[in-house]
Amino acid sequence: MTDLMHPIALSLAIIADATLGDPAWAYRRVPHPIVLIGQVIAWADRRFNRESAGAAARRRAGLAVCIALTLGALLLGWIGQALLLKLPGGPLWLGLVMSTLIAQKSLYAHVADVAKAMELSGVDGGRIAVARIVGRDPEALDEAGIARAAVESLAENFSDGIVAPIFWGLVLGLPGMLAYKTINTMDSMIGHKTPRHLDFGRAAARLDDLVNLPASRLSALLLILASLVQRGARAAAAWRAVWRDATRHKSPNAGWPEAAMAGALGLAIAGPRRYHGVLVSDPWMNDGGRWQLKAADIRTCLALYWRACAVLGLVVLGCAAL
Repeated sequence: MTDLMHPIALSLAIIADATLGDPAWAYRRVPHPIVLIGQVIAWADRRFNRESAGAAARRRAGLAVCIALTLGALLLGWIGQALLLKLPGGPLWLGLVMSTLIAQKSLYAHVADVAKAMELSGVDGGRIAVARIVGRDPEALDEAGIARAAVESLAENFSDGIVAPIFWGLVLGLPGMLAYKTINTMDSMIGHKTPRHLDFGRAAARLDDLVNLPASRLSALLLILASLVQRGARAAAAWRAVWRDATRHKSPNAGWPEAAMAGALGLAIAGPRRYHGVLVSDPWMNDGGRWQLKAADIRTCLALYWRACAVLGLVVLGCAAL
């Protein structure tokens, strides 16, 4: 019976995260699980990523850390899920824990802050707000660049922050969610092509690409379905944009939700952008769409995002009902 409870718990988690998000009062008392995961990864980076070692040795060390932390997360998740389901109202407690690994409300809030800042303070306010969620040079962004950066972050993090943990939660329960978030956090912390992490973080970056493959495709499908119930959105155009442009993105995963969101609303995102003073000439997602975006376009994308979250929630509820 306990093996069949995690879809019910996951449904509760989606509802809890959509309504409560990450309440600040709770995390003033106890650290957020992602913060704890990050602390473990930072310790492993300091302990095992030795700059005196050669490239091959650092790749082996990074692979060993990646495997150890992923297996540790799976084991911890399995123990936690088993213990929580033994409690009275077990699925509710499990759902509350699972909700900490989903980011529906917090992602909405961060992206909406960019639109609000642009509306109230123009380009200067938008640059400050968007710098909190993207890695590109904010001082190089005009109004359209700020809006595109916010929309790209929304689309990509819809896959990474919502669809992927829910997908792995549906497949494996809490162990799958915890392992996924560990892999994803490793990628964000050590999966960079910097001198320190080019070799040590290679395994984490490649594993993150692998575990995000199903979620990125599912994210595009969810956005296409959501466009069927949003006025002004076009599902057929979203499908064409995904078919044509998703695989042109430098990431094997980010192009899918980005192309779907852009195509559904007739926008063009990605394209050339500047990181740390270096111009990166990436292809456009939904090439030919409107690229001069404004704050109002961020609001429209947020509406489509919430509808896609609702479609995903209904899918999980259907699995729980079965």
